[in-house]
Amino acid sequence: MNKHTVAHNFVMAALKGAAKHHVKEENLLAEAGISLDVLTNKNYPVTAEQYACLIKTLWLTTKDENMGLGSIVSPLGSFSMMSRAVIHCNNLAHAFKRAGQFYSLFYDDMSQKIGFERSQQQESLARLEFKLTLADDPDRFLHESTLVIWHRFASWLIDRRIPLKEVRLVYQPPEHEKLYWQLFACPVVFEAEHNALVFDEKFLQMPIMQTEAALKEFLKVSPANLLARPEERNTMTATIRSLLGRDFSNDFPEFDWLAEQVHLAPQSLRRKLREEGTSFQEIKDQLRRDTAIGLLDRNDLSIQQIADRIGFSEASTFHRAFKKWTGVTPGDYKKGSVMA
Repeated sequence: MNKHTVAHNFVMAALKGAAKHHVKEENLLAEAGISLDVLTNKNYPVTAEQYACLIKTLWLTTKDENMGLGSIVSPLGSFSMMSRAVIHCNNLAHAFKRAGQFYSLFYDDMSQKIGFERSQQQESLARLEFKLTLADDPDRFLHESTLVIWHRFASWLIDRRIPLKEVRLVYQPPEHEKLYWQLFACPVVFEAEHNALVFDEKFLQMPIMQTEAALKEFLKVSPANLLARPEERNTMTATIRSLLGRDFSNDFPEFDWLAEQVHLAPQSLRRKLREEGTSFQEIKDQLRRDTAIGLLDRNDLSIQQIADRIGFSEASTFHRAFKKWTGVTPGDYKKGSVMA
């Protein structure tokens, strides 16, 4: 069992808006089933499921789909109503236009539109531009989450992932810049003229494949789960994770073998992973960590059994490794998850 985790920065940034509503972070975390250790331990793991629950809790607590981070309130149900307005559109271009019209009825400082351009390789590209005047978003979390949600929502509408050519953001690179590969899996340009998603123009003409029935199920968990799930497909990180698999009973394959499988020289593969903000060692550690977290959430396995499953012959070695990865011991994590 492999549970993806969410970076600490995104957890803490999401909590910022609740302060305006005088809601204690401790109460929000408890409601979402997240240990309070996350407030003092930057390595403490928060699973995608817990993060999605936190986002929903923030909406309900602040009564604002902007989670209290924007200069305006987006009433609960706004995303749902917009989704119902676009589900019967002919194609993605029509859906984008209708969504823009929907939001323009309520907000002057939030809008979106489509633009067009050509790449240096003369590819026909489309831009989904977002105007976001959000004075109360110092961590840029609402900027990030708006683009993430729209990319993944658009991909869901046409039932096909839209590979992004580029993401453009109007602000300077933040300290957590390297985490953007997890969000977008593409190059990011900062201090741009517009916040924008850039992709192949052909996707605009693709038909909407979802139905009202599918939308009903989708809205039970979205858009919170759109923010929570990792965006690794079509990245070298995802490829290496796939090649490594989930059976850690044997040693990991050699790096040179992995380079051969992806048809790259070892130094080229290292460079690509570095560009994505990671390394071979980090990928191995994250795979083991995420798998261990999933197993620790179960009640039918001992610490030794979990250690065996992720490739540690001694529970004490696993104990030290898990504490290095997360800042807590396996036993303490298990207690915390049960209490949460």
